Amino acid sequence: MVKVIGVRFRTAGKVYYFGPKDIEFKRSDHVIVETARGVEFGTVVLPNMEVEDDQVVQPLKNVIRKATPDDEEREKRNREKEKDAYKICLEKIMKHGLEMKLINAEYTFDNNKVLFYFTADGRVDFRELVKDLASVFRTRIELRQVGVRDETKILGGMGICGRPLCCHTYLSDFIPVSIKMAKEQNLSLNPTKISGICGRLMCCLKNEADTYEYLNRNLPNIGEFVTASDGLKGEVKEINVLKQTVKILVEVDDEKEMHEYPVSELKFKPRHRKENKDFKDKDRKHGKRGKGNFNDAKASFDENEEDAELKELEMLEMKDGKSKIDD
Repeated sequence: MVKVIGVRFRTAGKVYYFGPKDIEFKRSDHVIVETARGVEFGTVVLPNMEVEDDQVVQPLKNVIRKATPDDEEREKRNREKEKDAYKICLEKIMKHGLEMKLINAEYTFDNNKVLFYFTADGRVDFRELVKDLASVFRTRIELRQVGVRDETKILGGMGICGRPLCCHTYLSDFIPVSIKMAKEQNLSLNPTKISGICGRLMCCLKNEADTYEYLNRNLPNIGEFVTASDGLKGEVKEINVLKQTVKILVEVDDEKEMHEYPVSELKFKPRHRKENKDFKDKDRKHGKRGKGNFNDAKASFDENEEDAELKELEMLEMKDGKSKIDD
């Protein structure tokens, strides 16, 4: 076991371990530490504790000191200087005619380096820009290309739920999200409804994915025939995952009626719900040639277009990978 403290350098950023020496730290204390980027100003999020040796990246560096009032003032000045650095870099990008979107400027605590984060559709030759910036700031310049998720994480915003974005408030890293998670939760597969501000699948799809996957294992598939405890047999028309109830269409006295039962009162072969082929094949008649009307054809076209958007979303999700801010 080794004694460490957890330090974070940005809101919802990655947590790094440092040796506390003989100093007792509290949560929210500010510290000065040495990192691969240089001397940095960080915030303690995990006070003194012991962790297993294999959880620590060796060699473990010790904190330099607790932040003093002078350090706090210097950090505040750095934040102000970053605003000016951002404006200058923006002007230089326009001067060089580069197709890149500047996201943020960041000074290391010791002013040994200025980092500029940007997004771009492809590779950007910014060598001349770096030379220009170095002549202005007289220090090391680093330009770092990040993805759209990182852009949203840095800038923040409000989600469709009306709350601050998860990635900007507490998510230290991006979790893999898939279309399957939306299907498991019976959410609309409309790309605009399951995408976040960044244009990628919403991170919160992961929050309840495991619970829905577990609950779905106890339910029949829609379209499956089941037998109720009262002896009636019928086709499953609707399920409520959270209430664990099922609505089935049964025939009573030559009339069809919809009955609702708890899943515990139904007999069927329990299994995990299959991913519905081609996003549930919403209406098979749309696939037949020479039949249907104009509305059917239009609906089929819209569904195919939506399917293509979903597949593109999934490909982008796989391509994005982890956050590049803390690399």
